[in-house]
Amino acid sequence: MKFITFDIEDWFHILDHPETANPSSWDKFESRIDHGVGLILDLMDKHDLKGTFFCLGWIAEKHPHIIKRIDAAGHHIGTHSYYHQLAYEQTKEEYRKDLSDSIRILSDLTGKTIDAYRAPGFSIKESNLWAFDVMAEEGIKYDSSVFPANRAHGGLPQFTTDQPCKVITKKGNEIIELPMNTASLLGQKFVFSGGGYFRLLPEWYLKKLFKSQDYVMTYFHPRDFDAGQPMIPGLSRFRKFKSYYGLDNALSKLESTIEAHNFHSLNSLLQDKNLQLIKLFTHQ
Repeated sequence: MKFITFDIEDWFHILDHPETANPSSWDKFESRIDHGVGLILDLMDKHDLKGTFFCLGWIAEKHPHIIKRIDAAGHHIGTHSYYHQLAYEQTKEEYRKDLSDSIRILSDLTGKTIDAYRAPGFSIKESNLWAFDVMAEEGIKYDSSVFPANRAHGGLPQFTTDQPCKVITKKGNEIIELPMNTASLLGQKFVFSGGGYFRLLPEWYLKKLFKSQDYVMTYFHPRDFDAGQPMIPGLSRFRKFKSYYGLDNALSKLESTIEAHNFHSLNSLLQDKNLQLIKLFTHQ
């Protein structure tokens, strides 16, 4: 199965820059969330497609109409945390409060159970595998936080699969994990199906990669399609390239990808009785 998901955060929700890391600074930035989410919802509606939207609690607090609009369009809503902080930099208590608060506000706005989660920056790594128990205890059924390769914000390269599986925690809780899928080039694993990776790679190569894999987990942000967004001052050349390259044609690339494949939301997974789940035992 191929899944289409979006991380609903604003253009300034960048994890690794001092200008934007602290939530107390966010109100000074112009919001572009209406524009970016509008582009996504219009495209999804055009193709009669439903996806999973991992939403920040902070967005729900500041822009509740965005959450209500996504919900009214029939999409599956999950949480992307409240304040978009790296999970492995939080204590277990801080992590639980942030997750719980985000679930509460999203549930209050939609009247629905929030059962899916993605950590900011895929920030689950070996040092904070305890997060799976917290997720389960807070009612999360589906997680899509595992990045089974090296990356700037940690990653979990020792994770033994890049396919849907069942994680059984130290406490015996169970979580359905839908990790990022990977491809390999010159012996190195890499991700291609979202964010800057999707914008960077040429369309012909993306078509080849999407066609070659039965399971694909996509992830996009409203800012990935917003060529008019401001530029955060003080970014390194690499960060500018990563954040702003390919914005002009990203939406058309996504539309071409949607037209070529059948995509699903995460909550369609449990309805698929034929999906094989792999039990993994995490050592914590």
